[in-house]
Amino acid sequence: MTQRILVINAGSSSIKYQLIHVAGGGADSGSADSGTADSGVTLASGLIERIGEPLGRVKHRAGETVLEWETVIPDHTEGFAQMARAFAESGTPLDELGVVAVGHRVVQGGSDFVEPTLIDDAVEARILELAELAPLHNPGHYRAIVAARQVFADVPHVAVFDTAFHQTMPPAAYTYAIDPALAARHGIRRYGFHGISHQVVSRRAAEVIGRPLGELNQIVLHLGNGASVCAVRGGVSVDTSMGLTPLEGLVMGTRSGDIDPGVLLHLLRAGMTEAELDDTLNKRSGVLGLFGSNDMRDLRAAVAAGEPAAELTFDVYAHRIRHYLGAYLAVLGGADTIVFTAGVGENHAPLREAVCSGLEWFGIEIDPALNAAVNADGPPAEPQVISSASSRVAILVVPTDEETEIARQTAQLVLG
Repeated sequence: MTQRILVINAGSSSIKYQLIHVAGGGADSGSADSGTADSGVTLASGLIERIGEPLGRVKHRAGETVLEWETVIPDHTEGFAQMARAFAESGTPLDELGVVAVGHRVVQGGSDFVEPTLIDDAVEARILELAELAPLHNPGHYRAIVAARQVFADVPHVAVFDTAFHQTMPPAAYTYAIDPALAARHGIRRYGFHGISHQVVSRRAAEVIGRPLGELNQIVLHLGNGASVCAVRGGVSVDTSMGLTPLEGLVMGTRSGDIDPGVLLHLLRAGMTEAELDDTLNKRSGVLGLFGSNDMRDLRAAVAAGEPAAELTFDVYAHRIRHYLGAYLAVLGGADTIVFTAGVGENHAPLREAVCSGLEWFGIEIDPALNAAVNADGPPAEPQVISSASSRVAILVVPTDEETEIARQTAQLVLG
């Protein structure tokens, strides 16, 4: 069976979308020991951005057709109207798309949502309520869901949650050492994020090395502008670096990652406002704060030129990754695979080498030639093994594909 799923990944001022042709959708395709993941072919994709700003922008691609224009886009409802225009002008109006369901990426599902969920009015309202745990993400998801349910009123809508994959973490991994009553009252615990990516990448890595997913200990490094590490045992998450919010853990493009909570108290006492502190930690820290740009290509060029600030930033960035890599080797009792994914993980060969170098004692040996070859012609289109022949741990670069995974999970729920 082949079906078309429209995947929506919306933010507060943007709507990313893909129309995906999904094959399969069997009831067991998402299990921990499943075989090859269902395939998906992207038929069209687009980005509507600068929603709510004086001038918005639309970009749509369908096959060889690329459409771009600027216009006023006051809200997500108008954003979907622009998406409808894009499909119509590329030759396929919405009513001819053959969409059987709409899958929505939702960052924060709290403890409420542990699997893909059909969206009704109650689920829609709860996603907005959970915005208190993800104020930068869930409000945009909510507005897009409301608008999409109006445009595609005759098909089911499914929410696929970034946090759901991490609901298998044991209490020791997700519990913060604060008063339990206080934590329960405010929903304070480690939720983790990037779960959709960690799930699909760990499954794909098992396929590449030809071993059952249920037998493997894996450490997945999702390194993009947002970044997280996940310890995956037998196909399920047992620990992850992001916490209550996507701010905890690794050094990221603009986020600080781990920081002594006393620093925050010190800055508040020094006169910084709550809003200023939020802006500093989420938008003006990380690689941007240390180096002045959050574009890793700029950082890589500056490191090659020997700029001290760039070298320090790179070292801090890599050190934090190695810190979590070592921690999760301990959590898992060793690893069978280490997997790099997302924009930085897939494209930055020197970083991959810096992370893995000197870890031979743990059975981790990267092959410099294989590692460099991954990006010889640009981003990798397919998974690549970059470990040496003598390495006990398989090191891989696996392109992530969250949209196809959302489409797969949506089809599995709706179609069986």
